[in-house]
Amino acid sequence: MKYTLEIIAIMAVVIFAGIFVVVNAHMAGTLAPGEVAWGGSDDGATKIIESTGYTPWFSPIYTPPSSEIETLFFCLQSAAGALVIGYFFGYYRGRQERKNIEQTKKQV
Repeated sequence: MKYTLEIIAIMAVVIFAGIFVVVNAHMAGTLAPGEVAWGGSDDGATKIIESTGYTPWFSPIYTPPSSEIETLFFCLQSAAGALVIGYFFGYYRGRQERKNIEQTKKQV
């Protein structure tokens, strides 16, 4: 078959999505009121630290008005990091290609 690898990849994605939906439905059905199914490690660590009686030294300078704004800031930060990394990869690749072109001109 011509598209064997693509079909296998699509099947793997569909199977994974199906398993995720079934597990998520099971978890949502067994949660007590106020529990979160997919809580992050930050929440767990915060609860453990606060249970020891720790009090923060300072409060945040700026608190976003909603979680959507916080997510936006995180996305902007990751996009800026990806741009910086992509720029340097492109810069070094372009430099290497320029060296290769110069070497082939010297050989001719």
